[in-house]
Amino acid sequence: MNVIELIKDYDTQLFLFLNSKHNVFFDNLMFWLSDKYIWIPLYLFFFYLVYKQVGKRMWLVLLAATLLILLSDQISVHAFKNIFLRYRPCHNLLLQSQIHLNAVCGGTYGFISSHAANTFALAMFLGLFFKNKIKYFGTFVFIWAALVSYSRIYNGVHYPADVAVGAIVGMGIGVAVYKLYFFFDNKIQKMQ
Repeated sequence: MNVIELIKDYDTQLFLFLNSKHNVFFDNLMFWLSDKYIWIPLYLFFFYLVYKQVGKRMWLVLLAATLLILLSDQISVHAFKNIFLRYRPCHNLLLQSQIHLNAVCGGTYGFISSHAANTFALAMFLGLFFKNKIKYFGTFVFIWAALVSYSRIYNGVHYPADVAVGAIVGMGIGVAVYKLYFFFDNKIQKMQ
């Protein structure tokens, strides 16, 4: 067995272990944690906090957030899912009878998790934005991103590696977009 196959085997075993730990309470909780629309009030709260920091320059943060989600979502699909073609566990015929599926399975391929990439990209961007401004904000947003990402394993639609690599890619995008935002924000402030 080569190294890649060994990693995939460990990933599958970890997935089956984590996915098997379920009950009615967590079925409901994890289902809702995966829902992207339930987080709209939280996103609005984030933007309110940002607005309190930057005021009229909010348009630049909104532009950066749009770029952030666009990049993380598209990169997760076109640079990973469409290249690696790794079936989601819920589409893997060898595993279907062993999976606790708690959500709609989704697209055929799952490496990497777009949920993980998107939430960790936003968490990294906001964590950097509020660094030294709101105590424990970074901890809060990373716990939020981790819970959303873990829900994808619990719900049976992603392997742990899908989530882990999605988180790493998302954080990298978050840092890059924050640096871009910071560069343009400094330019705009100097012109005023």
